[in-house]
Amino acid sequence: MSGKDVNTMKIAPKVWKNGEFINWDDANIHVMAHVVNYGSSVFEGIRCYETIEGPAIFRLTEHMQRLVNSAKIYRMDSAFSRDVFCDAAVELVSNSGLDSCYLRPLIFRGLDPEKPSFGVYGLNNPIESYIAAWQWGKYLGEEALESGIDVCVSSWTRITSNSMPAMAKAGANYMNSQLIKMEAILGGFSEGIALDDRGYVSEGSGENIFLVNGGKLITPPLGASILPGITRDSVIQIAREMGIEVIETSIQRSALYLADEVFFTGTAAEITPIRSVDRITVGTGKRGEMTARLQEEFFKVIKAERPAPNGAEWLTFINASGEKKTASA
Repeated sequence: MSGKDVNTMKIAPKVWKNGEFINWDDANIHVMAHVVNYGSSVFEGIRCYETIEGPAIFRLTEHMQRLVNSAKIYRMDSAFSRDVFCDAAVELVSNSGLDSCYLRPLIFRGLDPEKPSFGVYGLNNPIESYIAAWQWGKYLGEEALESGIDVCVSSWTRITSNSMPAMAKAGANYMNSQLIKMEAILGGFSEGIALDDRGYVSEGSGENIFLVNGGKLITPPLGASILPGITRDSVIQIAREMGIEVIETSIQRSALYLADEVFFTGTAAEITPIRSVDRITVGTGKRGEMTARLQEEFFKVIKAERPAPNGAEWLTFINASGEKKTASA
């Protein structure tokens, strides 16, 4: 089976919905669903890579655990466990015809046609669970991984953890992200960096951020209104294995301009160097040495060319029968 081709983007022909597979074109919701009106969704972004041992999903268990954690924070009681989501993702990829793809699991509040509920209070609305997959290239461009990107500090402040829980990967949070991203693009930049309510560096519109200074790797702590990124965690583990000192601390805006290197991390962005911030050149204006070393080791892990740090099981390999096995590489 080959992936469905929509405007040259290959997509998996099936979507997993509430425990069964349906056609892509049938994955619809009602316009009055709670999620459409009030943004009540949580989701994940997961990559399946083409490795030397066949297709493998990167840190599947950790992503699905974060999905169910996000749902719990928002009192969305899905009927499906983390392991069921994992198994569904494996089966979806196995039957997709795609050697590599991006997976989008979703949990959201829908609409009960028998007993419709239209108010902000969503606990009477049914919980829907989906997983879709499609082939998606480098989020910030193929050339960005080497040449880097130009970014700006956004005028939009990152949402505070006491107003919207930063630990949850919720759809509503990304309205803030959209403002940051649109402002950056319209200003001639590839991406924006948000500050938190105290004026310290938070994250990009959909990426965590790292600075390199004096051979040390510096990143905002998890309490700084940032999503606990899984690629962020992967980079920290790889860096420590390489003997690089990692410091999680508050970062002033001006430190972005003075850093030797700056880079984004994320499932979509992977490890993307930043060559300028607010049109001030970062370091030498190109990918730095530490960024390149971390990229090299990260891509070796996701291609199954080397083990993950500490023997961790970061790859879930998929065979033609839809069975899975986990391995540290």
